Amino acid sequence: MAPKPSALAARPAKPGLHPRNRHGGGYDFPRLAAASPELGPFVRRAPHGGPTIDFADPAAVKALNRALLLEAYGIRGWDLPPGALCPPIPGRADYLHHLADLLAEGGPVPRGAAVRALDIGTGASLIYPLLGHREYGWSFVGSDMDGAALASAARILAANPGLEVAIALRRQPDPKAIFRNVVGPDERFDLTLCNPPFHASAREAREAAQAKWRKLGRGSAGMARNFGGQGSELWCEGGEAGFVRRMIDESATLRTRVRWFTTLVSSSANLPGLQRALRQAGAVEIRTVPMAQGQKQSRFLAWTFLEVGARRTWPAQAAGL
Repeated sequence: MAPKPSALAARPAKPGLHPRNRHGGGYDFPRLAAASPELGPFVRRAPHGGPTIDFADPAAVKALNRALLLEAYGIRGWDLPPGALCPPIPGRADYLHHLADLLAEGGPVPRGAAVRALDIGTGASLIYPLLGHREYGWSFVGSDMDGAALASAARILAANPGLEVAIALRRQPDPKAIFRNVVGPDERFDLTLCNPPFHASAREAREAAQAKWRKLGRGSAGMARNFGGQGSELWCEGGEAGFVRRMIDESATLRTRVRWFTTLVSSSANLPGLQRALRQAGAVEIRTVPMAQGQKQSRFLAWTFLEVGARRTWPAQAAGL
């Protein structure tokens, strides 16, 4: 059972965050440090006088994530291998809350283990399955190409008895495949989600990181990005647009076995081409759902091959009724 929302959720919401996002009031650093003492040494006084951390320090960000996951979601033993992507939890939670609204189709938000989600590229952090299960009780399959990432995810599951029943891990052996090799021949999923690699090459990813750090005045320190990331987490052939196009192509082969396909899209410039590809693939409904965290704007693209009537009777169909 997920913990009750902490005092974080009782504060005024940040502009843009989903109303159910328990991090909408910002970070209660004293409360978090009390729950996870390792965060304490990283907490310092901000220029405005309140407590904060150095969000450009990878160790501080990881300690914050550990504290958030423990205090707000009851997740113990969360850790990452060196260099792995360290996700901003409020933004990751927002994606899941909007997905819950998508599945609700204007009705009650669906909860419980009967709701099955597939996380493409779940990564070493396992962040979406952890948050999605704790918030809504959903069941997850997390897939990844990286064996080390899956080993890290497995250690997190082992540290939290009971989670292995709700979250399964699968290795994708083909770097050019998305759903193939992962989805079984008779499997159904209520939704798929993904945070695709953004860059088209390792060089492009490195140059983007360096530019970011120069802008922050950190010079050559840019090689140690605050949110990390390496290999397939950051880049793939064709970049974000190429990855999502492959996802669209494969999704057409699963048109009756997935209720909603979704993926984050970092660059709004990619949307027109992806929407054209979806229309060509025969998607019957395409949605772009905006999200925001403070000044940061983001979005996800959602599509389905099922008419609204079929989506509304989906639970009975999925149960074989």
